[in-house]
Amino acid sequence: MEDTENLTRTNFEQLHRMSDRFKYIARSCKEILDNHSEREDGIYYLTTANGMKYQTFCDMNTAGGGWTLVASVHENSIYGRCTVGDRWSSQQGNNPNLPDGDGNWSNRNTFGLVESATSDDYKNPGYYDIAAEDVSVWHVPNNFPMEHWNLAAILRYHTENRFLRLYGGNLFNLFKQFPVRYNVGSCSNRGPAIPIVYDHGNMESTRNLYGPSSRKEFDPGFITFRAINNELGAMAICSGVKPRGCNSEHYCIGGGGYFHPDQCGDFPSFDWDRLGRDQGWSASKEMTESAVLLFYR
Repeated sequence: MEDTENLTRTNFEQLHRMSDRFKYIARSCKEILDNHSEREDGIYYLTTANGMKYQTFCDMNTAGGGWTLVASVHENSIYGRCTVGDRWSSQQGNNPNLPDGDGNWSNRNTFGLVESATSDDYKNPGYYDIAAEDVSVWHVPNNFPMEHWNLAAILRYHTENRFLRLYGGNLFNLFKQFPVRYNVGSCSNRGPAIPIVYDHGNMESTRNLYGPSSRKEFDPGFITFRAINNELGAMAICSGVKPRGCNSEHYCIGGGGYFHPDQCGDFPSFDWDRLGRDQGWSASKEMTESAVLLFYR
């Protein structure tokens, strides 16, 4: 009985402490950190420029803290190709007449819940509202609860050269400059490749998350935006790597609405070996079954 009472009291105290976070008026987790010295990771309330409140997760400790979760990319079925749930590519099928797919990399659509960011796609207003300088990326196994995201992540890294200042302060504006759409350019028309600093993992572990054939055509230690493949499909993010070749569908995520009959979805062709063709292009099970969490600071 006493243990139950302690548990109830502890939960009540935690809920009371968390409810206090509603009083903050801030556009980002960095503002909360700077103005209120909050150091606890978890859910906070933020406000957009036009006064809309929303919840998100703040990482208040990595590399000085102040990181705002703005999106997650989750593949709900690696065997479904541009089907319902593939919000970062297309829920409308692999259609050449829809070269932008659903267009969510460069629009103001929002979807999902912060607590479900490892079990569904997620995008909050901070994606387009926050003026940021750097990004942080966590790869967290699917369906992990929020309180374990940090420790469960198979890879965590961040940029520190303030590159977003060159591209409008967030990915919403970056992808306006580098459209994620079918047939927008050739393989050489990639967007920026930014060096990363590892918080968990390293270049070798990053390399091993992708297939042996993929490893021959990228350099680990970077995050790359808007990579285009041989088939003229565009992928939004190459997480942890900089492509040297043109088969980026095997190690980059997101994309426009048309790729190739055997490529499409939020993880366009991470399961290539299943198709019984060239061996060695499939990403690891750990990578394929993890959500990609995107943070700003």
